[in-house]
Amino acid sequence: MNPSAQGHLSRRSVVVLLALSVVFLWAYWPSLLEVVRRWSVDPTYSHGYFVPVLAALILWARRDHLDTGRLKPNWWGLMLVVSGTVVRLASAYFAVYSPDRFSMILVLAGLCVGLGGWHAFRWAWPGIAFLLFMIPLPAGFDRLLAAPLQRITTVVSANVLQTLGFVAEPEGNVLLLGRGDLGVVEACSGLRMFITFCALATALAVLGRRSVAQRLVIVASAFPLAILCNVARITATGVVHETFGPGPAQVIFHDVAGWLMIVLALILLLVELKVLSHLFIPAEAEASPALLGQVRANHPQRTQRPAEVNTPVAASL
Repeated sequence: MNPSAQGHLSRRSVVVLLALSVVFLWAYWPSLLEVVRRWSVDPTYSHGYFVPVLAALILWARRDHLDTGRLKPNWWGLMLVVSGTVVRLASAYFAVYSPDRFSMILVLAGLCVGLGGWHAFRWAWPGIAFLLFMIPLPAGFDRLLAAPLQRITTVVSANVLQTLGFVAEPEGNVLLLGRGDLGVVEACSGLRMFITFCALATALAVLGRRSVAQRLVIVASAFPLAILCNVARITATGVVHETFGPGPAQVIFHDVAGWLMIVLALILLLVELKVLSHLFIPAEAEASPALLGQVRANHPQRTQRPAEVNTPVAASL
């Protein structure tokens, strides 16, 4: 976008935006307080404090996509706001509060379209959609996700411990070890790590200048990374349990392993980004001949065609 083509928001637009923001906060203040309370009491959603900050960074990183001169109010925004309001009223009527929290995302999208039109929405939708990570899952849905994660973690950890020479048998969500049992309870299923890494991988995918294929790979990698790190946590606990006893194992499991696994996952994610940068030509290089030439110079093995080999025809005897 040509910077000279950018306009400026009028004073009236700024006043309207601030007024609608105040109304939005006033209307959803009880819901927002409940969401923040879940962040503070439920470790699965403790990452929620960082989600609004990352959403703001996403919008800032996409500022080149916004041309304030093309912002025009659109009545479709009112339809989205009304739809979100209907969802909220239905949530209150039926005393089912999860839809109420998700309705705020629909209302935010409606305000965006109503104030700036579809051009504003095309700029803001990644940041608005990213706010979904700050909202706790509906009651029962988190347990539905935790159950298969528990089972996968238990079975894979047992196989890894057996490979390392330890006695380990999976029985349900319990590891039967030589010196006792190690239960993989719901809190240890890896759901917290899975949700956190989904949010982190999505933020990195959106913030980075990468192709759509690379972004999909980065987001999809959150699940195997979460499984791998949680398996490493359970396996390390099992090794300590069998080597030093259950006391040190509990210290490792509850106090140390959680933080170490987050560091491990971040390292793995950074390695993945590095590998992807070598496997794919950067997305901006496709539109820039000069940058494409630089990529070819830096990575000739990725862009050079094999030279033709002139093989003389053997003379017939």
